Amino acid sequence: MIDKLLEAKRVVCLTGAGISAESDIPTFRGEDGMWKNHSPEELATPGAFVRDPALVWEFYNWRREIIAKAKPNPGHLALAEMEKIFDDFYIITQNVDGLHQKAGSEKVIELHGDIWYVRCTEDCSQETKLFPLYEIPLKEIPPHCPKCNALLRPHVVWFGETIPTPPLDAALELSANNDFFMVIGTSAMVQPAASLPRYAIRSKIYTVEINPEKTALTEIVDECILGKAGSALPLLLEEIKKYL
Repeated sequence: MIDKLLEAKRVVCLTGAGISAESDIPTFRGEDGMWKNHSPEELATPGAFVRDPALVWEFYNWRREIIAKAKPNPGHLALAEMEKIFDDFYIITQNVDGLHQKAGSEKVIELHGDIWYVRCTEDCSQETKLFPLYEIPLKEIPPHCPKCNALLRPHVVWFGETIPTPPLDAALELSANNDFFMVIGTSAMVQPAASLPRYAIRSKIYTVEINPEKTALTEIVDECILGKAGSALPLLLEEIKKYL
């Protein structure tokens, strides 16, 4: 595997909730994702926001407070250092926490948005349609647009929504055009992200999975490393450095 990686001109990584879970951010799947007896699938939807925007924002305020305290773990840091080694190194992430950027990664495609950004639910003006909101905790729940006083919503992709075209197109292009593809900390169940490794495999790109448990991809990738990203990626980085 290491020889394939060292020969690669373009490296692409797909990361999921597993890598952020090692920074103590609850995943959407499993008991740690529950909030006040609500599952995220009940709250992270357009319908839930229409029915009870305050409840949805209480949930996101809780997540934002957790994420604000979280720090990049050794997995995030190893990927950031790999970006400095390889000329073309990209991260496609399903996470909305910004930990890759906090670790120092610059070439990051956020498929599901960014929890630290909000957007107005009315088309009041271009400059206030999407903007950062770092306030912790939120002073107003639900928050309102400073321009037109309409409701603000988190700039994230909810269940039942489609991924915006620009990040999805970029992710598809990268997945089919690279020399080494890593799938890290994802169950490979949520579409369309789950299809990205399959694009790489169909393009005969060397594909490696890093995950604590086997997934639907395990039997079809070139190599599977059963382990946590925070342990496996620093070891991989050490191997890379031996040849520099």
